[in-house]
Amino acid sequence: MKELTKQQTKVLACVEVYLNQTGFPPTRAEICKELGFKSPNAAEMHLRALEKKGYISIKSGSSRGISIIKSQQEYEQSGFQIPVIGLVAAGSPTLAEENIEKRIPCDPEMFADQFDYFLKVKGLSMIDAGIHEDDLVAIKKTTDVKNGDLVVVRLEDEVTLKYFKKKDHLLELIPANKDFSTIEIDLREQEAFVEGKSVGLIRTH
Repeated sequence: MKELTKQQTKVLACVEVYLNQTGFPPTRAEICKELGFKSPNAAEMHLRALEKKGYISIKSGSSRGISIIKSQQEYEQSGFQIPVIGLVAAGSPTLAEENIEKRIPCDPEMFADQFDYFLKVKGLSMIDAGIHEDDLVAIKKTTDVKNGDLVVVRLEDEVTLKYFKKKDHLLELIPANKDFSTIEIDLREQEAFVEGKSVGLIRTH
């Protein structure tokens, strides 16, 4: 099959995630919202290109008339299978097989920065940042983070997604929901391990 552009890859990944998460494909407006397109015409243009290249089929007259066709298997076999991490078992590495809910075909360069996995959001602690339960946060494995970054941190047997703020030996993990308290850690008394930072988001609602 023909190679995809970066934008076409993003649109295809968006369609795949919606199908996997909801059972139905996104509308043009939903694709625009997810990927920041200014007009549904932009989404339509990329969808038509994907159809022409043999990745999807489009049913006219239906806002959700998008389906992945059989030749999509070639894309799935290209090696870009990004793991989706759900609940992390106590004491296990985040990317341990037992924590992987599934793998979805996706270009690891679909965002401005490369990433290693999707973290499936649990709970409402980041809702004021537009991050809802079951959304997929693209995580780059790194310990190189700065204040204000949205990070994945391991605290004993818990993994949490919060905003990072550190001064000297004091670490604050800050939620984006006034109903949740900031986690305050004295690093002289308790260990905390940064496992990665967010580089993108795919909303599922």
